[in-house]
Amino acid sequence: MDAQLFLLCVLTFVIHLIGALAYAVRIAGVRTRRIAMSFALFNVLVLLSRTSNAFQGPFLSKRIETNLTAGTGGHLLADFQWLMASASLAALVGALAIPTAQRLFTRAVAHFQVHRSVPKLLMHAFAKGGLSYVRQSAALPSPSHLKGLKQKIDVPVRVIVMNVLAQALLTVGVFASLYAGYLAPDLRVTASQLSSVINGVATILLFVLIDPSLSIMTDDVMEGRVSEPAFRRAVIWFAGSRVAGTVLAQALLVPAAMAIAQLARMIP
Repeated sequence: MDAQLFLLCVLTFVIHLIGALAYAVRIAGVRTRRIAMSFALFNVLVLLSRTSNAFQGPFLSKRIETNLTAGTGGHLLADFQWLMASASLAALVGALAIPTAQRLFTRAVAHFQVHRSVPKLLMHAFAKGGLSYVRQSAALPSPSHLKGLKQKIDVPVRVIVMNVLAQALLTVGVFASLYAGYLAPDLRVTASQLSSVINGVATILLFVLIDPSLSIMTDDVMEGRVSEPAFRRAVIWFAGSRVAGTVLAQALLVPAAMAIAQLARMIP
């Protein structure tokens, strides 16, 4: 692995780690009864994710262009597999970090309620006291929570399965379109634009079928119709399905790239 690929893996890790931590934000919002505020503070991390995404695309495109020009693109498939392995690792780390992140977000909400300033919150986070609290908050998922996964959850199994598929499509979408550009170099610009087709299907699944189920359950917890332990079990299932989706993306990379290349040829 060269330095450029390592940097791309780091950017991919950051993007998917922050996405996985969104589940911890929901738990923190339920605990503090400040869901809107929790997501508002989470948007600070989203800015970091989008910045990473902004750099990842051009760097990866340039890597493909360089290899096409030099005729040394035989290792690109392995490169994409490394990148998706980074996404899977990030999803797994994010799932394991949910207890820690939930405590940190809860503390951040409490601090923001007093000072009402994001810059002050960031200064506190990187101060000695903030870093000390990070160490104190570090914790792995409780064994009792893992045992509770055997109990019934209030989310339909089909929603969990659809989340696996949606996360797989989101993970593979851009990578497959760029790899399709390598498979069909004369149509690589068209192929790169077709990533929106895959991401569009995933987005429809997320915003029409998946997110509403979790949002309704969040509101039910706030109103006392669903217990917090049941909600945490559902969140763990969603986090686990995200990990499974990134793993499934590995198997979808080549078929998706070939399909995108074929679709690019079919466009009149």
